[in-house]
Amino acid sequence: MHIALFLTVLLIAACGLIYELVAGALASYLLGDSVTQFSIVIGTYLFAMGIGSWLSRYVTRGLVARFVAVELMVAVVGGLSSTFLFLAFAYTESFRLLLYVLVVVIGVLVGLEIPLLMRILRGRFEFKDVVSNVLTFDYLGALGASLLFPLLLVPYLGMVRSALLFGIINAGVALWSTWIFRDQLGARRVLQGMSVAVLALLGAGMVEADRITRHAESSIYADEVIFTRDSPYQRIVLTVWKDDLRLFLNGHLQFSSRDEYRYHEALVHPGLAALPGARRVLVLGGGDGLAVREILKYPDVQVTLVDLDPEMTRIFSTHRELTRLNENAFKSPRVRVINTDAFVWLGHNQEMFDFVVVDFPDPSNYAVGKLYTTAFYRLLARHISRDGMAVVQSTSPMFARTAYWSIVATLREAGFDTHPYHLYVPSFGEWGFVLAGHGPYTPPTRLPARLRFLTPTVVPQLFTFPRDMLPVPAEANRLNDQVLVRYYGREWKEIER
Repeated sequence: MHIALFLTVLLIAACGLIYELVAGALASYLLGDSVTQFSIVIGTYLFAMGIGSWLSRYVTRGLVARFVAVELMVAVVGGLSSTFLFLAFAYTESFRLLLYVLVVVIGVLVGLEIPLLMRILRGRFEFKDVVSNVLTFDYLGALGASLLFPLLLVPYLGMVRSALLFGIINAGVALWSTWIFRDQLGARRVLQGMSVAVLALLGAGMVEADRITRHAESSIYADEVIFTRDSPYQRIVLTVWKDDLRLFLNGHLQFSSRDEYRYHEALVHPGLAALPGARRVLVLGGGDGLAVREILKYPDVQVTLVDLDPEMTRIFSTHRELTRLNENAFKSPRVRVINTDAFVWLGHNQEMFDFVVVDFPDPSNYAVGKLYTTAFYRLLARHISRDGMAVVQSTSPMFARTAYWSIVATLREAGFDTHPYHLYVPSFGEWGFVLAGHGPYTPPTRLPARLRFLTPTVVPQLFTFPRDMLPVPAEANRLNDQVLVRYYGREWKEIER
């Protein structure tokens, strides 16, 4: 019986933390800037828990019945939280409001749980044992949840089912408690019936979870959603309309199959074709394999790709439509794929490369912004051969002009000679890149066969900027002061208005 009681503490602690992590992750996926979203969600949640703990003093009678009722309310609100949030994002303008209402409600209810349980257990144990054991199992439950969430729950169940599963656990704890504390309950049958009803509701949600998310995402995205997947790092969505296949990461368009060749040809060939002796190429990011496809058009080149998310490289190695698009790039014997953090990998690896393609998502948050800092570029420089070069995807010099020239300034401060250029991609508008090396740059006079956009005549034109994209004053982006993320956020918000 003692083990059962403290296992209850462990389970309700795990459930409470899972709901907090789900809210933070969904806010990060749908609103961007993971640091800000997680900070606000965690702070609001802890504040609400404090309110719940304070309110527990006013519960003076029927402690067990109140505890069971709280468990059932947490089960319903927490278990359905991710479902509500997905639907709110798809169909209303009130996502933020609902997010913080749910965080506060769940926090208050979770804040009630432990104080009520401790008061219930005081009649069975000495107070010092109650406090030490309850807090021990509370912290153990939090540890278990924090490990399960990124390693198992998100990759294998997704956000909706993860919340529903732990709602079922909360309801199970309520039902279990009606048996453990049966001698202290008067309306046991009623509470048992309510527990069974909540379990049935959440069980139905588990069965219908895929349909719910598909229904919500069909309203978020203009085209038919054909594939969705939650990884520990991002939400991956593929849509299709006629012959146009589109990839979205955390709601942001990454490419359209109709014009991605323009982007990837411009990313790779102006630099690599200017290095006829290049043999070893490194790609950082680019988990879709489309940059690798372009690099493989050079027959003597070996490619190493470092991408954080194994789910991305797995999907683009196995999905029929995607492997057709990247021409089975990841199955080439000339390609080596490493799934790890690029910053960490560069710090521990000693290999040298003739050409490096840096194809990260835009610096919309601090987690990605670190990959655009002077610290990162200085680390990158150690891996580029004497006559080698790197190219950096650098957002739009039209729509995020200061952010673009901040990236140029950052590369210069890191010791590179820079050669900025741009092109028009219909799905994105004007887009920018920066070639970085340690000397002058001469555009190539020969390019690989089978290119759809670039020609030796077009390449030099890419390095000419019209008046509305010319350099503007911008600070370099440093690890301890990521001005680039602020530039980027401010400029894209102005465009959205």
